[in-house]
Formats: sequence, structure tokens, C-alpha cells
Amino acid sequence: MRAIVTGQIGLDKKQYLTNTAAFAGQQGEKIDLYNVGDLMYQEARDIRPGKILDLPLSRLNSLRRAAFKDVIADAKDKKNILVNTHATFRWRHGLFAAFDFDQIRMLQPDLLVCLVDNIEVVHNRLHRDHVIDATLKDCMVWREEEILATELLAQAIPNSKFYILSRGRHIDTTQTLFRLVCRPGMRTVYPSFPMSHVVDMPDVLAEIDHFRAELAKNFVCFDPGDVDEKLLLERGIAAARDGKEFIEVAPHSFGGSKAAAAEPIKVKVREILDIAGDIDGQIYMRDFKLIDQSDMIVSLVPELPGGVPGLSSGVERELQHAWEHTKEVYVVWKPKKHPSPFITETATKVFKSVDEALKYFESKGMFAPKNLFGH
Repeated sequence: MRAIVTGQIGLDKKQYLTNTAAFAGQQGEKIDLYNVGDLMYQEARDIRPGKILDLPLSRLNSLRRAAFKDVIADAKDKKNILVNTHATFRWRHGLFAAFDFDQIRMLQPDLLVCLVDNIEVVHNRLHRDHVIDATLKDCMVWREEEILATELLAQAIPNSKFYILSRGRHIDTTQTLFRLVCRPGMRTVYPSFPMSHVVDMPDVLAEIDHFRAELAKNFVCFDPGDVDEKLLLERGIAAARDGKEFIEVAPHSFGGSKAAAAEPIKVKVREILDIAGDIDGQIYMRDFKLIDQSDMIVSLVPELPGGVPGLSSGVERELQHAWEHTKEVYVVWKPKKHPSPFITETATKVFKSVDEALKYFESKGMFAPKNLFGH
């Protein structure tokens, strides 16, 4: 498969993709990686590292075209490729495109993947690696623009598929990208589960983590929990009430440089409050897109203390959206109380446990052969 991977600056995308290619090698597959930024610097040896975006747009465009020309020529007969680039740039020139349609068509990508990550981590990396003054709001807007531009680009390329993929907050998703590129026959799944109102329930969280991990073993999973700024917002609101100017958040290093994970990230409370609407809006948009790009949705409804079903409004809306868009809808219903007709009448099948669901999926031939999983 031929994949173009986009994403805003601050994702540490090059290291992530290097790790993906290395993982492929461990599975006996070869993925050739092309970093367009590196190729542009090779064309412009007079430019100091980190300064290429400060060039006039005319030269920047010519360097990019020269780099893509080399990629197109070298990748012509390659089986699996990853092209590391951007769809847009939001820099001192303002907002501008980072691709040319004619060259993308010549490359003939099968996949266009927009990589995303938690915005406070992106913001931290951006300022670690570049001299720039960007707020959390700037980064949120840029991420939305990058997703939209990549999706539009995919729509303009015949027979290509578009995916949003998280770098991974709880797990390393380089394996997910590997599967998209090298295991195209594997089923894609959106795991659905309650999030915000179970954060103080360790037993329920452990049950949810088990559910997510079991699905990830056997499917290509687009997990909504891998990018979640809702907790950041809740902590920001609480800090504002206490009169704090900053909060500290733990970074993560999945698919990237572990050296970057040594220090906690200080985030301005004021900037968190400024993106409250963006956080909710992007969660709503992104999660529905993750469902749309999946073959099926599998939802876990745990039993909360007091026998209450852990069915959040978000999970209900996700199930309804999946059903209305003709996805296969599976529900693991753990409470003793029977599910309502709004669950049973819109579900392909309801299970009593994760193990029961997994046995059913296996019996229906939904799992890829074991030697193709990539563990």
C-alpha cells in the first residue's frame, strides 16, 4: 500500500513513522519511508535546520515540488511506502497548502492518513523544536485544518481512503498504521465506551482497558480515547477556580522520542479555557469520523455501582450514528438490568461479555490469520 501521512508540526511524526517502518521489518515486511521535509533540506543546503518555513513561498513551493518529484521517481516500483508530509502550513506566511494535486495524483496513494495527538503535547513539542509563539487555540485550529485538507485531498484522488489516526496516548499505534499499510484485509473497529463519568471508578476503568486491549489484538482499532482533551479542560476549569495560572500534565512518548517524556508539561490555564468550545466541537466531529472510517462499532456498557448501566449520552449517540450509517453494531451489555429497545433494536448483536463477543467474531471469520496480526 502507498500511504501519505499528514499532520501538523509538533507531532514528532518522523520518529513515529520510523518506528512504524522498523516494526514492519520485525514482521518480515518492508516499508520505504520518505520524509519530504528532509528531502527539501537536501535540495536547499544553505538553509539552517528549522528555518525552511521562513523562506518565501515561491522557493518553498519549488523545493517541495523537487522533493516530491524524487519521491515519485524512487517509489515507482516499491510495494509499501510511507510519505511523511503536511497538508497545510499555518506559519508566518499565514495558512497555505503543502501539496500539489498533480504530484499527489502521480504518486497514486491508496491511503491518506492524518495523524493527530493531544493538543497540549503537540503545543509542547512545537515550542521545544521551533522558535514560534503559538497558543493552544492556534494548534487546535491547525489540527482541524489539517484533517479537513487531508480529507479533501483523499476525495480528489480516485480509489484512495482517508483515515484519522492518533499517535496514541495509552498504547503505541505504530502497529495500527502498520496494519493499515501491510494488512489491508483486517477489519476496522471503533471501540465505544463511557469515558468522562467513570474516571474515578478504577474497577470500571480496568474493565474498559481490558475491552480496548482485546479488540486491539484482533482488529485495526480507531480508539477515541487516544486523543482526549476533555480531562485537560476539566483540570483547567478546576485550576481556574483555585486561582492557578498553570497546570502540569504528563507527556507520553508512544511512537516517538522517549527523551521528550522526561519532564511534565506546564500548560497555561487561560489558554485551556480559551479552547473549551474547540475541545467539545472537535471531539464530536472526530469521533463520528472515526466511526465513519470503521467497518463496525463495538460498544462496552459496564455496570456501575448500584447496578446502573454505564451508558453515557456519548455512547448512545455513537451507537445511533453507526446504525444510521449502516455499520455493524455490536454491544457488550454487562448490567443485570436488561437493555432498552433503543439498544436491542439498533444492534446487530448484543453480548453478555467481552469473551462472548470475541468468540463470536472469531467464529464468523472476522479475525485475520494469526501470522498476519503483527504483535
